[in-house]
Amino acid sequence: MSFRGVYDIAASALQAQTSRMNTVASNLANAGSVAASEEEAYRAIKPVFATLYQQTQAGELAGAKVNIAGVLPSDRLPEQRYQPDHPLANADGHVYYAGVNVMEEMADMMSASRSFESAVEVIGRVNSMQQGLLNLGQR
Repeated sequence: MSFRGVYDIAASALQAQTSRMNTVASNLANAGSVAASEEEAYRAIKPVFATLYQQTQAGELAGAKVNIAGVLPSDRLPEQRYQPDHPLANADGHVYYAGVNVMEEMADMMSASRSFESAVEVIGRVNSMQQGLLNLGQR
């Protein structure tokens, strides 16, 4: 595999983890939002990743990139609370809080951050290897 291939794979990982961080940020920003109905309530969103395998001309596996297949809403239902004095309360006195679990989002954020750092480390190591190859010719 060429250095370019390693860069491409690491870049796809960076894009994937950036997308993941964007969805986490959106979920955390809307965690306390309130709506008058279940349909209007915010639902957490999650990125869906897919693997794109790369093959050499000889048909051998050369690597795999990460592809962002889409962003889908979570299955978690909004939380219904009885708050008849709330301005958004429906006729029954209920409001609907966003279906976001803050602890899960924080764990997802830490995981995405660590994965991002790992991809950056791969790029740094490849740069170091390339520099070492260039220095071989100077000796």
